[in-house]
Amino acid sequence: MSYTSSEYFVFLLLAVVCYYIIPKKGRWVVLLLASYAFYFYSSRKYIIFIIGSVITIYLIGLWLNRIDVDFKEAKKGLDKEAKKALKAKVSRKKRLVVWLGIVINFIPLVFLKYFNFFSYELTRVGNYMGIGGKLPIHHFLLPLGISFYTLAAVSYISDVYRGKYAATRNPFKLALFLGFFPHIVEGPIGRFDLLGEQLYEGHSFDYARVTQGIQLMFWGLFKKLVVADRAAIFVDTVFNDYTNYSGMYVVVAMLLYTLQLYAEFSGCMDIVMGSAEIFGVKLDKNFERPFISKTVSEFWRRWHMTLGGWFRDYVFYPISLSKSFTKFSKKVKAKCSPFVARILPAAMAMFVVWFGTGIWHGASLKYIMYGLYYYIIMVAGMLTEPLWCRIFDKLKVDRKGKVYRALQVVRTFIFVNIGMLLFRTDNMGSFFHMFRSMFSNLNLSVLTDGSLLNMGIDKMDITVIIIGLIFIIIAGVLGERGCNIREAVAGKNIVVRWILYYALVLAVLILGAYGFNYPDIGFIYAQF
Repeated sequence: MSYTSSEYFVFLLLAVVCYYIIPKKGRWVVLLLASYAFYFYSSRKYIIFIIGSVITIYLIGLWLNRIDVDFKEAKKGLDKEAKKALKAKVSRKKRLVVWLGIVINFIPLVFLKYFNFFSYELTRVGNYMGIGGKLPIHHFLLPLGISFYTLAAVSYISDVYRGKYAATRNPFKLALFLGFFPHIVEGPIGRFDLLGEQLYEGHSFDYARVTQGIQLMFWGLFKKLVVADRAAIFVDTVFNDYTNYSGMYVVVAMLLYTLQLYAEFSGCMDIVMGSAEIFGVKLDKNFERPFISKTVSEFWRRWHMTLGGWFRDYVFYPISLSKSFTKFSKKVKAKCSPFVARILPAAMAMFVVWFGTGIWHGASLKYIMYGLYYYIIMVAGMLTEPLWCRIFDKLKVDRKGKVYRALQVVRTFIFVNIGMLLFRTDNMGSFFHMFRSMFSNLNLSVLTDGSLLNMGIDKMDITVIIIGLIFIIIAGVLGERGCNIREAVAGKNIVVRWILYYALVLAVLILGAYGFNYPDIGFIYAQF
């Protein structure tokens, strides 16, 4: 059930009506039933995987609670040394329990998503080493949202282990946290302490909140159906037959793919956040105007923010703050220069983060290289920062000036687009072919002589894409300046307000790239 389908909006309407007609105490049950009806409708028998994840983290959470209770009882009457020894023993036991929960939850994801990748790569290595045989290849279907709810499940048991909150004793509330239907397909990746109570408390009907949620949904539909799906036609034409295109065609396809992915993914987030807002639930934002970033690091703090936050809190910090890593850092500080001592430990922890980010996106070498591409850029920036500072100081460059910051934004935009090219291509071979081809036959006349009209889109499509992009840019600029557009619209008089509402709705209905003349284009991140 796609978030852009009529089925979804009928389903959402029924869920909203049922939610608000029953007493507050039972409203979370409506969300629970609606979420698993949505999941079963979309995945059928694969619902067993998310149910298995719920059961696992529920039991692991209670186990961790029990260990803490037993520890509090056991330490009574003990002297200081005995308490210290008992605490160390309990800590080891809790680590084993939480790692058991993490491994159990990752096993289905790793097996279903990465079995063929490892099978293929191990076969290649074996053939290279002269070892005969071929490992089997199976075509598994991924359960809906498994990459997203697995991370949410791991964050839950990790937070319980850290004592951030006690494990819930109600398995159905935990099931709602993992399976809440607006965020199950593409995120944002939820945190139990931020999302849990919102789901369970039962919200009163609020006309302003509901209308603002609907507005956000239609803005997301505008970005997805009007802009992204049109751009996808040109993008697919070039990338699916890349050997026959070079120069400006590849450059335009790369830029349009960046636009497509942003408009589609952020548009999906608008739809799901608007859907949740209708129920009074506020999901974490996943985008914050990433293309005004001055560095690649800043870009990733603004792009897919919940994924980046997850890797920061549950991979980078645990590694960099672990006892073994702390000891290593101290040895580096004792034997190396202060600069190396500062860079090396961080670079090592970052490698795990970016390798994980890459392979999380998909079971392919290109996704691993996608993650490592950003890792290399960030580490190179850290290593060369002192050199560039000295150069800029000698040249008396104003690093706080508008020109310098604009050049930083342009540089970051170029890096990101190259990363998007890698993300979209089928494999590393096609990436290198397309990357090289951008610098051959770079004929600017392609932009004006009508050649682009032979790529599955016409003048009207190009015009709509440009106008849509302008509106997206305007919305981004206003947002960066602190303007809450929905509140600003709500403050207008009723005539202006409803003219804007109808304009947005009609833009989606009339200009949306759907129907017989357009291919049915799914959500890119739903594949992950």
